[in-house]
Amino acid sequence: MSPLDAVAILLAGLAAGTINTVVGSGTLITFPTLLAFGIPPVTANVSNTIGLVPGSVSGAVGYRRELAGQRGRVLRLAVGSLVGGVVGGLLLLSLPAGAFAAIVPALILLGLVLVVLQPRISAWVARRHEAAGGLPEHGAWWVWPAVLLTGVYGGYFGAAQGVLLMAVLGIGIDETLQRLNAVKNVLAAIVNGVAGLLFVLVADVDWRVVALIGVGSVVGGQLGATVGRRLPPVALRAFIVVVGVAALLSFVLG
Repeated sequence: MSPLDAVAILLAGLAAGTINTVVGSGTLITFPTLLAFGIPPVTANVSNTIGLVPGSVSGAVGYRRELAGQRGRVLRLAVGSLVGGVVGGLLLLSLPAGAFAAIVPALILLGLVLVVLQPRISAWVARRHEAAGGLPEHGAWWVWPAVLLTGVYGGYFGAAQGVLLMAVLGIGIDETLQRLNAVKNVLAAIVNGVAGLLFVLVADVDWRVVALIGVGSVVGGQLGATVGRRLPPVALRAFIVVVGVAALLSFVLG
């Protein structure tokens, strides 16, 4: 790996850490970059997942103010992300390379539709639960299994994991988008962390790549937290859609 290659991977990690903290899909920057430098796809995916763990933690720490009062909610949903991340990591190690990726565009498209329709769907869900005193603190009953399934997807590949998580949380939980974005960062960190630990134990890891992406993503995580919390709900939702469309086009055209 040349010095220029190292700088390019470091900058890709910084960009991915920033985008992941604001919404997700940073993998769409780092993964193609690693492939362009000749790193085998599975090794690139594994090394990228491990490298983005510090950035996920950095983003979660950057949003710690918005996490206040959400301890119970985070702990409950974290179990789903933990289980999902383990399952997704095992799928990556056991299934053919293209098996799960075949449904990735459909998942991203579903997430985008849910994000766009989130205000109307949330209002409908709230009306249905109004007679029962509103949505439960931890959200509608389907939020936990949906978070688990998103964790499976994130453990396997992870691109647009944040888009899907924001769609699920935004519709099923009566809370502001900024506070839900903080929860999303914690859940994504858990998925990346548990999948990364699994890969460390059994997969082929390029530790130079891990170090470069890790350093870049930590800086990006703090930058993303600064930018992300300044976005109003409409702007944050628009940003999610833009990133999600880019993710969808990347898969369809790639």
